[in-house]
Amino acid sequence: MGVRHTITDSPVGPLTLVADGAALIGLYFDGHSRTPRIPLGPRDDSGFSEAITQLREYFAGTRTTFDLELAPRGSAFELAVWDQLVKIPYGETRTYGQLALALGDPAGAQAVGNANGWNPISIIVPCHRVVGSGGRLTGYAGGLSRKRFLLSLEEPPAEDLGRLF
Repeated sequence: MGVRHTITDSPVGPLTLVADGAALIGLYFDGHSRTPRIPLGPRDDSGFSEAITQLREYFAGTRTTFDLELAPRGSAFELAVWDQLVKIPYGETRTYGQLALALGDPAGAQAVGNANGWNPISIIVPCHRVVGSGGRLTGYAGGLSRKRFLLSLEEPPAEDLGRLF
């Protein structure tokens, strides 16, 4: 099948999904601040139904993890950072410093931030769950308003908050 893309609607605007064969290699927002490093290929809507279904379930609040074949393309360091991103549980956040520490480089927060910004599979590889020190919302390739939306989507319902304390 080769590299191809489709576009689907979402609560955060149109999303461009890119696949190579059966593997998802990209998911980009309209107006994404980082230009995809790979050509999107021709538009071909076939083969994206499972990814679109899982995204719709995520936005409906019924899916907290994704089960898709992913094949992001990046450097060894970027792949290691993106592997850490998928380990951040739904509804939780980590700081760039925590990810750097998990990768064995306590001084590597800036490098982690750069790799996080180049994550080619937004939402599914949840780079929105990474925040600055003290929980500050920092840059997001899809824009901070989308990051806020995704983080609030993952917050527990108000009636569940009492059970957390």
